Amino acid sequence: MTGGEDAVVAGCEPVVAGGCDTDGTGFDAVAPGGYDAVAADCNAGVPGCYTVTAGGYDAMAAGCDAVVAGAGPAGSVAALCLARAGHRVLLLDARPGDSRPGDRPAGPAVAAAADCERPPRDLPRDGRRGAAPYRIGETLPPAARPLLRDLGLLDGLGADGHLPCTGTEAAWGSGELYGRGNILDPHGPGWHLDRARFDAFLRGAAVDAGARLVCGVAVRRTGRPGAWRLVVRERGEGQERGEEREVPCPWVVDATGRRAVIARHSAVRLRQDRLVAAYAVLPGPAPADQDLRTLVEAAPDGWWYTARVPAGRLVAHLTDRDLADPRLRTATGFLERAARTRHVGTRLEGYAAGPRPEPRWAPAHGQRLAPPAGPGWVAAGDAALACDPLSSQGILTALHTGVRAAQAVDRCLRGGGRGDEDALAEYRAFVDGVAARYLTHHARAYADERRWPSALFWARRRPASIPGILGGAFTQGIDAGR
Repeated sequence: MTGGEDAVVAGCEPVVAGGCDTDGTGFDAVAPGGYDAVAADCNAGVPGCYTVTAGGYDAMAAGCDAVVAGAGPAGSVAALCLARAGHRVLLLDARPGDSRPGDRPAGPAVAAAADCERPPRDLPRDGRRGAAPYRIGETLPPAARPLLRDLGLLDGLGADGHLPCTGTEAAWGSGELYGRGNILDPHGPGWHLDRARFDAFLRGAAVDAGARLVCGVAVRRTGRPGAWRLVVRERGEGQERGEEREVPCPWVVDATGRRAVIARHSAVRLRQDRLVAAYAVLPGPAPADQDLRTLVEAAPDGWWYTARVPAGRLVAHLTDRDLADPRLRTATGFLERAARTRHVGTRLEGYAAGPRPEPRWAPAHGQRLAPPAGPGWVAAGDAALACDPLSSQGILTALHTGVRAAQAVDRCLRGGGRGDEDALAEYRAFVDGVAARYLTHHARAYADERRWPSALFWARRRPASIPGILGGAFTQGIDAGR
């Protein structure tokens, strides 16, 4: 497959980063009950999304070779590749309004709440029940083109109404803007995606390849390698909480996001920091807004970015959850803070008279799973490695890990148990390589901003406070959620 770990890192924007921890040792162990949630929303209109009736899982799972839990980019691509390789694949996804990444609020918290990583429950959610809100995580860099071409998806993506990303401008390390366009990139421009449409496109491709898309959420795993049984909570029409059933599955691909619902019982989740994103999409676009570049601007308490997306203009503030200004909770306070920025505020001027949407919150910390694979299971996407949004690597990493996870499972299934460890070791080495390069780029990028040496957000990210990061060191701790 074209690319690999170098292609993933090459997909980063000029300001490249990946979260960082506060104690100087790489990734911390994630506390139980963290604010990341499971599964991506399922488009009810996607062909092949079944509402399961009594006995339905038994029929569907009979003879199933692999179950992919979570149908975001990583899960859908993993299911696509496994189905094309001739395997019988069940792809699990929730219905609209059910649990999905960000469905639990991830906003600012008082110090005590921050310490236990349990989010306050009075903040706006990243999506309301029954709705299909905008989903943050919209940038797909040019380096994704070779992979999408190899998968036969590039032409379909180009016809799906996404906006081109023509480059990046940044006020980082200086108050002045500097930029890089994509005109000289050998792959051409990237994209500002409509994420709901993009995710549905990938799910549809998996279904077209033969994967069976089932509305349900993975809850836990029982059994042993080679004879796993996945406990799945069904999602039927009008159900608040469906019945739980056990699905036999020789192999599981965990693509359930940062929560890593299945894999965390066999691995340790390691977190970098407490980064969260407060964001809103201003409906539009305004007639005069023709700028298709991403704009990034550092601030004393974090950083801002804005981008044109098909729904209008996205504006987001990234900060540590314990440092977030309470005014970011309201539409008025959020937009007033954004307007005080030197550069981001100018991009919003044409939207001033329009609606003021309430800001949403989403976890944005870097995280990885150690190890990302084991007997009978493989983690992909954010479950394996989640990236700080400054890197613009998230979707690209999800696509690559989805492909590589499928390749590892395919080798194991074809080998009949022989050579499984080699296939899994190769996948682990791939994820380790991406993570090491990611940490190096992160440390260098955050070190470039030196204007607020006494500000806590930046002090936490100074190279002097994070020894070993340039060498790719990680904290090995106990995941209390195991």
